[in-house]
Amino acid sequence: MSFTVTDADAAILSRMSTRAFTPEPVSHDTISSILSDALQASGLTAPPLWRVDVLQGASLHQLCDKVCAAHDAVRANPDLRSEYREPYDYYPEHWASPYLDRRRENGWGLYGLLGIGKTDKDKMHAQHQRNYRFFDAPVGLFLTLERPLCGEALVHVGRYMQSLMLQARRQGLHTCPQAAWNMFWPIIMPHLGLADDKALVCAMALGHADTAAPVNTYYTPRLEVAEFSHWCA
Repeated sequence: MSFTVTDADAAILSRMSTRAFTPEPVSHDTISSILSDALQASGLTAPPLWRVDVLQGASLHQLCDKVCAAHDAVRANPDLRSEYREPYDYYPEHWASPYLDRRRENGWGLYGLLGIGKTDKDKMHAQHQRNYRFFDAPVGLFLTLERPLCGEALVHVGRYMQSLMLQARRQGLHTCPQAAWNMFWPIIMPHLGLADDKALVCAMALGHADTAAPVNTYYTPRLEVAEFSHWCA
């Protein structure tokens, strides 16, 4: 496959975490092409360390129903949260400034756009649960690794995920990587037919963006280069 630098630039600059999709289906061939092309940038000469499960149709909706029910149950009884622990430490145990400040800025910026205030617990719960519907995307992807998880494997799968998202943009599609699913791995893994020797890394929504949805007008703030780079002469 050949493409120009302009194509790559457009894919990078137009990529965003899309949080509302249309029901327009994505063909098997298109999904397969995206998954295959993304592998070229993985940096691996051996078979991939990860597995991608592609959910569509009934299987997708059934899993969404199961996880949404569990999400509601945890809200009703917070003690159930102990049954759903992430397979690895995705977030730090303690947030500190400036990372906590940026996280809050992003979260409240999105909620503010949607008219959700800090005391609107029901609306917060409903919006968070949109994750577990893949934001209505027709395709849900789950990326898993063999245990034990290690830094090298996570780096490789991270490279693959970024390439996957950019290849999706080149196909006119959008994505949203989602760590929100990770806590519900005890429900997800049996649904995928996977044993305990596999660990869920991340989920991802894939489909056509709903351009009329206000939520898709939100872009997370970005730092200037000078704020995160250090140059040595």
